[in-house]
This record gives sequence, structure tokens and C-alpha cells, in this order.
Amino acid sequence: MKFVIAPDKFKGSISSFEFCELAEMVLLEHFPNAEILKLPLADGGDGTIEIVKHYLGGERIIAQVSDPLFRPISASYIWSESIQTAYIEMAEASGHHLLSTEELNCMETTSLGTGELILDALERGATTIYLGIGGSATNDGGLGMAQALGYQFLDAQNKPINPIGKNLFQVSSIDTSKCNPLLKKCMFKVACDVDNPFYGPNGAAFVYGPQKGATSENVAFLDQGLQHFSSVLKQTFGTDVQKLPGAGAAGGIGGGAHVFLDATLVSGVNLLKEMAQFDEKITDADWIITGEGQLDAQTLSGKTINGVLASALKQNIPVAAFCGAVRLSQEQQQKLGLTYINAILTEVVDLPTAMANGKENLQKALYNFCNVLKQYHSPG
Repeated sequence: MKFVIAPDKFKGSISSFEFCELAEMVLLEHFPNAEILKLPLADGGDGTIEIVKHYLGGERIIAQVSDPLFRPISASYIWSESIQTAYIEMAEASGHHLLSTEELNCMETTSLGTGELILDALERGATTIYLGIGGSATNDGGLGMAQALGYQFLDAQNKPINPIGKNLFQVSSIDTSKCNPLLKKCMFKVACDVDNPFYGPNGAAFVYGPQKGATSENVAFLDQGLQHFSSVLKQTFGTDVQKLPGAGAAGGIGGGAHVFLDATLVSGVNLLKEMAQFDEKITDADWIITGEGQLDAQTLSGKTINGVLASALKQNIPVAAFCGAVRLSQEQQQKLGLTYINAILTEVVDLPTAMANGKENLQKALYNFCNVLKQYHSPG
């Protein structure tokens, strides 16, 4: 039998790698001749960078860049020389975790540092760059990122503007004559699991601005700035970013990356599956074993288990899911298409206890699954 083990982490309890090792041990006890393929996954959130490093086989590169308030900091990204590929997390240079509560104000913050990380990777020879955009402190529509790469943003007096959120409204024209030529030699893919438009009630400013220190007055101003900026983008590039699902992600970086980098926006788990060559490797598998901390409504759109199922169903491979908790109705579970679902908790306990006992509970659940499977596959 061929088993593919492809879990996400159980946050704070079991890493993707630990899940894989534990599942392999249990499976081989019951099926000693089985072929085991371990393909740990993530959805673009916490811990993704370690999974990326696993597949790219790269190293951490440290670069001196600008933080969201233009201060110099050291930030890192993953670089694989052999395949000329980089994975950059926006939060490394432009994340809200870099600022104190008092400093958090997306009227004043910039994505410049993210652009500087991209520039560093391009100068190393990157032909593919994956960009994770979670955890940003910005609402500048990609102004800062693009400026680092040679785009110039000018006001009505033809003077350069400072690339921060509150200045979106001042952009009158965009000079592309000094864009870095290396951009044309690189393919960009952005991990994006939201479909917020660039502006409007569900756009970047209204939905995410308050989390980034914006007052209600700031939010309205930033939204107007994004709307104005989108008209300048359309005039300059012929692209209406408002029609792009996910354009409002990370303060408009979704739309900015599409325009300035010619980037494709894809779900985080699909990005990881591509790196892992997941669809090719699962061919002829008898089972895929997956899992994550909680199976809930979010799983139905963009989470790791949903991504695993999308690939498995195309090849008619049954999927077994092990989760800390299952918060889906029977109808929702059937909609997902899982063959086997197990909530690994064996008794009612508080969350810290459940997390501390995660490995033990997972091991028991896997043993039960294997026993059922042995009965199913036994002769006669």
C-alpha cells in the first residue's frame, strides 16, 4: 500500500513534521511493507517558512532593509541557489509585529522593505519568487514595494511622493522608465487566501485598516486614496485592480503585486503543493492522511485539508483527516468529501491540556485508523 502523509500543524501542539514522523511510525507497525511518502504542508500562515525551506532546500538570507517606518532592520528570506527561487514573507520587513502598539498606524507605514527583499533576491539571480503577504502593517497599495524596484510615484507638481498610505491620494502619475529590468526575468506568485477588493466596504482599508492602527476617519481617507490610486493604475497599466479578487490583501499589496510584478495570486496551500510537486507525487496512493488543529468552516475555503482534498478527489484517492476538534455539521463534512474523520480528543479537557497531550492522542487515533484499515483489507 502507498500512504501519503500531508498534514498542516496543530498550532502550539504538533508540527507538520512531527505529525509525519508519528504517522509513519504507526503505519509501518501495521503495514511494514507500505510505501510512505511524507509531504508536510501549510496554508501560508505561521510556520509556512519552515515548510518552504524543506521543499526548496534553500538557506536563510539576511538583508538590510527598511521596516514599516523606514528604520533600518535585518530581515531574512529563503533562497535556493540551485533552482534560483526565493520565498519572501512580507511580515519579515513590513509586518505589524515589528511595531509597538503606539507605532502602529497604516497612514504612515510603508511596504518599502518588502520591495528591498525582492530586489535582493532579484540581484542574486531569482527567476521565481514566491511572496507570502500575511501579517502586514501597511495600507500603501504596494507603493513602497514598487518604489524599491524602480517605479517612481509623482504628485501633481511632478515631485516624488513618500510611499506611505496617506499619500495614495497624492499620486498623479507613475514613471516606469527606471523599473529594474530584472523584474521581466522573474515569475512572481503571491500566497493570498482572501478575496477582498482593492477598495470599498470590503476593501483593504475598511476590513484591515482598524487592525493596523487606523481610526474611522483614517479608514475613510485611506479607502478614498486606494480608489484614487486604482484609477491611476488603470490609466497607466490598463488594469482595473478592483476587479481582481484578493487585490485588497495586505493593504492593497495583492493588487499592487499583480500590477507592478505581474504576479499571480494563488492560495497558500496551492503554493505549497506546487513546491512539493504534490499532485505528481500522490499518484497511485491508496490513502492520503492529513490533519490540522481544527476542522471548521474555514476549512471549506483555503485551508490545508481543503487543498489536499482538491488534489485527492481528482485522482479518486480516499483521504483520512485527524484534527484536534471537528466543528462541522454532518452536511458540511459530506461536502468536503473526506472518507475518514477523527477528532483526536478522547475526553473533555481544557485547551492547554489538549495541546499538551496532542501527540499521544494523535498516536491513539492513528492506531485506531490502522486497525480499521487492516480489517478492511484483510483476506475474505
